[in-house]
Amino acid sequence: MAIQDRQGLLTILSLALGAFAIGVSEFAAMGLLPYYAADLAVSEPDAGHAVSAYALGVVVGAPVLAVLGSMIPRKLLLILLICFFGFGNLLSAMAPDLPLLIAGRFLAGLPHGAFLGISMLFAAEFSPEGRKARGVAQVLMGLTLANVIGVPLAGAAGQVFGWRLCFVVTTGIAAASALMIARFAPSVQSGPMPSPLRELSALANRAVWGTLLIGAIGFGGVFAVYSYFSAAMLDATTAPGWAIPLALSGFGLGGILGNLIAGRLADWSRLGGALVLLSGMTLMSLLYAAVIGDWVMMSLAIFLLGSTASLAIPLQMRLMDVAGEAQTLAAALNHAAFNAANALGPFLAGRALAAGHGWDATGQVGAALAAGGIVMLGLAWMESRSRARRVMPAVAAGA
Repeated sequence: MAIQDRQGLLTILSLALGAFAIGVSEFAAMGLLPYYAADLAVSEPDAGHAVSAYALGVVVGAPVLAVLGSMIPRKLLLILLICFFGFGNLLSAMAPDLPLLIAGRFLAGLPHGAFLGISMLFAAEFSPEGRKARGVAQVLMGLTLANVIGVPLAGAAGQVFGWRLCFVVTTGIAAASALMIARFAPSVQSGPMPSPLRELSALANRAVWGTLLIGAIGFGGVFAVYSYFSAAMLDATTAPGWAIPLALSGFGLGGILGNLIAGRLADWSRLGGALVLLSGMTLMSLLYAAVIGDWVMMSLAIFLLGSTASLAIPLQMRLMDVAGEAQTLAAALNHAAFNAANALGPFLAGRALAAGHGWDATGQVGAALAAGGIVMLGLAWMESRSRARRVMPAVAAGA
């Protein structure tokens, strides 16, 4: 069902605004770590537990809230999730000590995966046939813009006015998203109302798990490179001070380009689009490894790598095709899988560095993980072919 153009635009904008708030809260918190460590009088490694708590919240909250919220209409569920996210950020802003900050970050992470996953479902459901993936891409544009605009601004404001301002602002943006969803998003939901038992059926679906593994392994390639990019620029090049934030913004700009490309690729072919992006990710990671020491070429490589970072779009469309009646849980698990990649990529790249390999090892690890994603994609493709061969005789017999 397609909604009216103006209402559709405002609906997408309200969802993208929530995604923008989530992106700023997640990534700016990493850059502000030294400031809240100093303010709360704790070490930076200890303060890092607040970052880990958010990621843990995402992994735990995505499936749990998707299942518990399955009996609630999607519009109302989206409003409740983004309000809960705002509450977690407000608690973070008011935290007088590290334990309460960790609690606030964990609570803020809980609705992350469910909100983004359901937002993507919502956008696809009310987009015209043949343009559903582009509707999904428009929602995720909020995350991309958060890296290009929101994170640098939050970092600068945090340095001048204090780290708490970042969480106050994201609370306000979350509230604005909730109000816009309530005002503009359509209330009609096509198909049967989801139920917890139907949602849990995703856990027995091999096609769902195969798709999730593509993202959990393959997207680790982006994080293996991105997580150590600033350190590599500082240690291995003579780049001027302005080059690193400019290059990181370039990664975000590459993400904008990638969103536009990925939406069209996914409308063309789910697995084919994912293959194109993973192949590009592999090549760009190898390019990055080859140009370590040249800050201009490293900046170009990170921009090109960013253009492959919209893998969530074809994988989300694939999950919508194979999840059956477990759409909500599958969509939320998609974001949990990408947070697993966020842990896997830096961990393996860090192990390579700890073993004494140079900065080029991060690119090599990234390429290996992206190639691993291609292997998982090949297995998913073979599984889909096998399932199609099993279904065809059954259909013929019933005809």
